Amino acid sequence: MGLDIEANKKMIEEILEAYPEKARKDRQKHFEINNEELINCGKCAIKSNMKSRPGVMTQRGCAYAGSKGVVWGPIKDMVHISHGPVGCGQYSWGTRRNYANGQLGIDNFTAMQVTSDFQETDIVFGGDKKLEVICREIKEMFPLAKGISIQSECPVGLIGDDIEAVSKKMAIELGIPIIPVRCEGFRGVSQSLGHHIANDAIRDFLMGKRELAETGPYDINIIGDYNIGGDAWASRILLEEMGLRVIAQWSGDGSINELAIAHKAKLNLIHCHRSMNYMVTTMEKEYGIPWLEYNFFGPTKTAESLRAIAALFDDHIKQKCEEVITKYTPQMDAIIAKFKPRLEGKKVMLLIGGLRARHTLGAYEDLGMEVVATGYEFAHKDDYEKTYPELPEGTIIYDDPTAYELEELAQRLDVDMMGSGVKEKYVYHKMGIPFRQMHSWDYSGPYHGYDGFKIFARDMDMTINSPVWGLLKPGKAGTVRKEEAGV
Repeated sequence: MGLDIEANKKMIEEILEAYPEKARKDRQKHFEINNEELINCGKCAIKSNMKSRPGVMTQRGCAYAGSKGVVWGPIKDMVHISHGPVGCGQYSWGTRRNYANGQLGIDNFTAMQVTSDFQETDIVFGGDKKLEVICREIKEMFPLAKGISIQSECPVGLIGDDIEAVSKKMAIELGIPIIPVRCEGFRGVSQSLGHHIANDAIRDFLMGKRELAETGPYDINIIGDYNIGGDAWASRILLEEMGLRVIAQWSGDGSINELAIAHKAKLNLIHCHRSMNYMVTTMEKEYGIPWLEYNFFGPTKTAESLRAIAALFDDHIKQKCEEVITKYTPQMDAIIAKFKPRLEGKKVMLLIGGLRARHTLGAYEDLGMEVVATGYEFAHKDDYEKTYPELPEGTIIYDDPTAYELEELAQRLDVDMMGSGVKEKYVYHKMGIPFRQMHSWDYSGPYHGYDGFKIFARDMDMTINSPVWGLLKPGKAGTVRKEEAGV
C-alpha cells in the first residue's frame, strides 16, 4: 500500500468495519493519515489521552506502571515498596532493564522486588501496620539504602490506607526519606498519569532539598532517560566529551541525591518528554532553568541535537561539539555502508510508549528503512503535534490501537518488521512478522548516541534478515480477532 493517502484511508475504514457502529465511530477518532495540513499547521485531529474502550484489548499500562516501573524504579539507592498484592510488583520486576552502577542488594536495589504481599486480612483490616514493619525490615536488611518509596497499588486506594502518615512516622524513626506515591493503577486513563504523580512526589519531597558543593557554567541534568540497556551512559559519553558536566540523571542510574541537587544545573536536557515534562517545566518556573528536548537515536538526529545543545553555551562548547561529531562521523558512515544495503526499503510499523514512536524515526531513516505506521500507547496532544512533521504524507498514525487493529494493519501493509512491547511480541512471531521489543530493546542496547546506533543497526538487520522467518508457516491472527472485535 505504501504511503498512498486515499488507499490508507480506505484500509482503515475496512478494518474498523468489524466493530459495532458505536465502537467504530469511537475508534475512527484515534486514527489519522498524515497530510500537508497536519504537517504544516500542527493541527492535532487525533484523539488521545482518553479512556480505552471497554471490550477491546489495549496495550496500555496503568498509573502504578508509570510511577514504579518508569520514574521511581530506576533510582538505584532507594528501595521501592510495591504496596499491595504481589502480582503488580512481580509483573513489574526487572522488566525495564534499567542499568545502574553499584552492588545489588548493597547500594543498588533496582533489580530487587519488595512487596507488602497483601492478603485478604490486609484488605479487611488495612495494611498500615504491615507497612511499618516492612520499612523497619528494609532499614535493618539494607543499611546503605538512602531512602524508601511506597508505590501504592489499587487495593490500597480502595480501602483507604494512610500511606502518608506511615511515611512521615517511619521517616522520623528511621532517619531516611520515605516517600508516599499515590499511584494506584485505576487512576487516570493510562500510565501517563503515573508519571505525573511520581513527578509531583519528587517535587514535593526531594526537589531543592540539598545543595551542590561546587557548581560550574556547564552543569546539566539528563532528564527522562531511564538507561535502558545503558542508554544514558551512551548519551553521557557524548555530552561529557563536548565539555559539559552531568550532575544528575533522572532516573536511569540515578540516586536520591541527584534528585535533590538537580535544581543547581544550568540546563535540563529532556529525552522522554512525556514522562518528565512536568519536572522540567517546574524547574524552569521555580529555579529559572531552561530545558531542551533532545533526540539521540541515529547519527542524523544525534548530530542535530548535539548542535542544538551546544548553541546554548559558549564558543568553547560549540567547538568541542563539532570535534565530537567529526570524530564519530566516519564510524557512522561505515555502519550505514554495511547495513543500509540490507535494510533499505524495509517497511516498519511501530507502537511504543513515551517518545520513541517519533524519536526512533531518524534512526530507521538513516538505514533507509520506511516507517509506514506509528503511534503511541499513552500520548497526549503535544506528542502528536511533534510527530506529524517527522513523517511523510500518507503515514498511518494511531492512538491506543487495539490488538485487532494492529494485527490487521501489519498484515495489510505487509510490513517487514513490527516494533512494540513485550505483550505483542509473540503474537507477531506466530504471524511470521519479524519483531523488535522497542520498550526495552529486546535484551540488547544501548540504542542512544553513536555507540547505540551501531547496536541498533545490527539488531534491525539481525531481526529482519534472520533465516528463521523462511521456516515459519505464519498464522492469520487477524481473522480470529475480527470475530472478537465487537465483544
